[in-house]
Amino acid sequence: MNVITTPIEGLLVLEPKVFKDDRGYFFESYNKQVLEANAGYATALVQDNQARSVKNVLRGLHYQNLPVPQAKLIRVLEGSIWDVAVDIRKNSKTYKQWFGIELSAENKLQLLIPHGFAHGYAVLSDTSEVFYKCDNFYNKPTEGGIFYADPELAIDWKINLADAIISDKDTKQPMFNDAVNSF
Repeated sequence: MNVITTPIEGLLVLEPKVFKDDRGYFFESYNKQVLEANAGYATALVQDNQARSVKNVLRGLHYQNLPVPQAKLIRVLEGSIWDVAVDIRKNSKTYKQWFGIELSAENKLQLLIPHGFAHGYAVLSDTSEVFYKCDNFYNKPTEGGIFYADPELAIDWKINLADAIISDKDTKQPMFNDAVNSF
């Protein structure tokens, strides 16, 4: 697995080695030892989540505060998404900066999002199936969120926001500076 650093410290893109032949393909999507050796990431992943969405669905921005933060390893099983992580670590050099990347069933890239990041994505294809592993269980009392269209963040979601399909909950998230953030 190739580990690709991003401009934001701790946020990593994982590119698996894909073995193709006339039957199809095979790749190892997760290996704890490889992540420890190549990415310095030694935390066990304990929960899997999967979401199916249609084109222009925008989910986010979500995170879990201390003492139960949640890191995520995101990948796409079907279709493509524009995946975004926002650095909410107050002492980070890249505080309030975001990073976006297209993750798709075709490119098989994964995004490893550590603690201290808000996460969201927009669906680029007709449908998408997103699968992600978490290093902590969902914990409603520590749940946090940021309004997806906060002008201070100026995230380019790669879709027309006038066409976006957004949950009622996500339309009511606070602006970045008003969000509860324990990082």
